[in-house]
Amino acid sequence: MTSIEDKVVQQACVMILNEVFEPLFIGFRYGYRPGRSQHDALDARHEGIIRRKIHWILETDLAGFFDSLDHALLLDIIQTRVTDKRMLRLIRKWLKVGWFEDGKRHAAAKGSAQGSVISPRLANIFLNVAMDQWFLNWRTTQAKGDVIMVRFADDAVLGFQYEAEGRVFLEALRKRLESFKLTLHPQKTRLIEFGRFAASNRRERRKGKPETFNFLGFTHSCSVTRRGRFCIRRQTIAKRLRRKLQEVKAELIRRMHDSLECVGAWLASVVRGFTNYHGVPGNTRRIRAFYTQVGRLWLWVIRRRSQKARKRWTLARFYRLQRHWIPRPRIVHPYPGIRFDAKYSR
Repeated sequence: MTSIEDKVVQQACVMILNEVFEPLFIGFRYGYRPGRSQHDALDARHEGIIRRKIHWILETDLAGFFDSLDHALLLDIIQTRVTDKRMLRLIRKWLKVGWFEDGKRHAAAKGSAQGSVISPRLANIFLNVAMDQWFLNWRTTQAKGDVIMVRFADDAVLGFQYEAEGRVFLEALRKRLESFKLTLHPQKTRLIEFGRFAASNRRERRKGKPETFNFLGFTHSCSVTRRGRFCIRRQTIAKRLRRKLQEVKAELIRRMHDSLECVGAWLASVVRGFTNYHGVPGNTRRIRAFYTQVGRLWLWVIRRRSQKARKRWTLARFYRLQRHWIPRPRIVHPYPGIRFDAKYSR
């Protein structure tokens, strides 16, 4: 079976699995589901902290999830709803496809191939039983205060009203995941004080500003509006911004002697794509910084095209070129509460 045929068959199986397992998925589960994008997850997390009594945030990440996914446990979960032996045989083959090294194929004993069409859906099915359903039962039977959860793929952010409940849940979660042969990443899993009263409480204890956490490309921090009301500030993660600029610089150097029209069209798509994702309220400074740095990199590359280019390409001339090709940064997303209320009218 060729690579294209394999992807077509995987996509067909994904459509079937979605119809079978989608009714079982819980509302706080986002990612690789119809109509549940990254920004839907960001809106849900934002509104959960704002509208509930959330004072502590538990940031979790599964260590090497796609590399340690247990095949037997996953197939047992799938067989509870799927009885077609042909589909089960295909899924088993995709899980055990392994890798090639020195011309020899090595079968995979565990894990799921990242980048394949069906891998994210299998991960959702597995985590729905290993984590989501169990969390819903824990919140219903054991939690005393408000508890929220938003999960996107294998990254989850939980909110708790009480610190003690957060620590109890973290220990229970570790034991639960161990039973499914999964572990939490020791550096990326932490419980921090975060919320409406975090800044004032930490100020009284002389512990400085509240800590921040990262989720889906944004750094979330406690802040206040111009009127002094609590708000959650979301900014592009600084490391990702620098990494993206490094990628743009490397590509500009590679395209140094291409026509300005071709390079300008490419840069327009890059800046437009960055703005379409990161253009959320409160992130104006970062998207403007990206726009400015991209312009500086382009001017630097243009002036290196020849010895006379530095004199010919003045700032005024380049600014006209930049305004013609690169779209100005702007906020393209509404405030989280507006979109959240429009999508979940109840």
